[in-house]
Amino acid sequence: MKTGSHWRARLRYEFDKSMAAGAIALMGWLALISLIVIVLAGIFLALTGIAPEGGEPVSFIEAAWESLMRTMDAGTMGGDIGWSFRMVSLVVTIAGIFVFSALIGVISSGLENKLDELRKGRSRVLEADHTIILNWSPSIFDIISELVIANQSRRTPRIVIMANKDKVEMEDEIATKVDDLKNTRIICRSGDPTDLYDLDIVNAQTSRSIIVLSPEDDDADSRVIKSVLALVNDPKRRTEPYMIAAEIRDAANAEVARIVGGSEMQLILADDLISRIVVHTSRQSGLSAVYSELLDFDGCEIYTLEQPELTGKPFGTAVMSYQASTLIGICDNNGAVHLNPPPNRVFEAGEKAIIISEDDASIKLDAGKTTVAQSLILPPVAREQQAERTLILGWNRRGPIIATELSRYVAPGSHLTIAAETPGFVDEVSTLQIDRDIMTVDARSIDTSHRGTLNELDIPSYDHVLVLGYSDTMAAQTADTHTLITLLQLRQIAERAGKHISVVSEMIDIRNRQLAEVTRADDFVVSNKLVSLMLAQASENAYMAAIFGELLDEAGSEIYMRPISDYVTIDKPVNFYTVTLSALRRGEVAIGYRKQNDADPDPRRLGGVVVNPPKALMMHFNPDDMVIVLAAD
Repeated sequence: MKTGSHWRARLRYEFDKSMAAGAIALMGWLALISLIVIVLAGIFLALTGIAPEGGEPVSFIEAAWESLMRTMDAGTMGGDIGWSFRMVSLVVTIAGIFVFSALIGVISSGLENKLDELRKGRSRVLEADHTIILNWSPSIFDIISELVIANQSRRTPRIVIMANKDKVEMEDEIATKVDDLKNTRIICRSGDPTDLYDLDIVNAQTSRSIIVLSPEDDDADSRVIKSVLALVNDPKRRTEPYMIAAEIRDAANAEVARIVGGSEMQLILADDLISRIVVHTSRQSGLSAVYSELLDFDGCEIYTLEQPELTGKPFGTAVMSYQASTLIGICDNNGAVHLNPPPNRVFEAGEKAIIISEDDASIKLDAGKTTVAQSLILPPVAREQQAERTLILGWNRRGPIIATELSRYVAPGSHLTIAAETPGFVDEVSTLQIDRDIMTVDARSIDTSHRGTLNELDIPSYDHVLVLGYSDTMAAQTADTHTLITLLQLRQIAERAGKHISVVSEMIDIRNRQLAEVTRADDFVVSNKLVSLMLAQASENAYMAAIFGELLDEAGSEIYMRPISDYVTIDKPVNFYTVTLSALRRGEVAIGYRKQNDADPDPRRLGGVVVNPPKALMMHFNPDDMVIVLAAD
């Protein structure tokens, strides 16, 4: 009994295992049942000699065929004659109905399970030369839009996205918020970007580049670092280095991230990038348009590529050798970036040129003769830096970086007032590491959208006003609405005072920028948009993070806007070759100009900013027009 029970239990266990194996196993059991019924019916008919009334007995093969037909089609038995044959056919047909009904159910269930599996986005990607985006954040839509523009010249470009989010939800959001994907196809997968098994789904080994976004989590930086660690140290990784662009919020985590990513990763410090651009823009109206032009793919971009024709040439001579492009620096053979090096710095073999151009096809040395009007070039004008009064309205986690960065550029005796309603910000301001001999700081806890409290600040007495969003304590749309109210109040204060107030505002959502333009602020720095542009560029150019690191570093060469009347005589037409040479004599590189009150339509809303103009084109400049230069100070 014990042996019999053991075998029954064993058979039941094996049967249960086979039934749990899925649709294929179930179909196998149904096929076996059908075969048994058909064989038994064939043997029974062959041995008993039962045949349709008036017919001859059939062989086993013929009987099995008749049984198969009745199993597959219940209507076949309708023409049977003779009760003995009818009873056998009825049994076979009933078994067939059971088998095929069950088979339909199994197939339907299998298809449904397969669709559910596909909906989860867990199948492995078999693309090659694709761009991978890990994690999900509001920046992803701008990144996709920029990559779509960059991909137009490529064949069958692909963007693969993996995040801890439902695949269908991701696809629906992208379809809603990205207008035109052109020739780019988006492939979404659900998974954990910090898990080695899940990362294998996106097939990083054959990727073109990888973007690691900062997710909307409390511990976002740790997740980014872990994702990079998983990519770089995957036992199955490729031998060639990856091209990774990773976003980090807190600069305190940057060193660990660099150790993990090494030379394969470009690190984008999101808060640091936004803060520095806000500071630079607040001191020079229109500068945000220059940064946007350099960062987006719709217009001029920064390229880093070898130019063998420049070997042995001084940098100053090389700058004057391009008519449709602007040479701004050198990337040496060690990978170090040098923006605006000394004009006598000679290009060595193998070094790369850093060039602003419409596209890489237009980067070529000018074969024609350079025409420069030497008589129109003016000598340098010395301008003494004056102490400034700056007001910051609003506060968020970028506030301390902005205040500290601002203190590095102002003249001694400057003053900064910070007014906000963020809880505890006054104590945070008191701990800022700022040289009070250079810039004194005053913090006031007020409602920055209330007209009465704004009037008490005497806003027209300030040289610059920065409006920051309350992004740490409010949702994006609520914070932008609060910012819009503040900007409208500032506009009315300026109108009543009859004075232009230099206002730069931080916006969180790009969709609110056009609405905010009615406030007539000088510049809008859109936080998420800038980070998106930077990540997209870094995924295409391995030197982009280093280039912008120097552009925004007080120790390197930065972008300035200066009166063009300081460089050339403007009472007659002048070409940009002449402006470029005038800048070179001051140790600067001219990269463009800004025309005030430009009558030409500006569909891209760059405020009259033109980067990388044709150098041979003759132009008329007005006293209010500015030249955009790359300079050390």
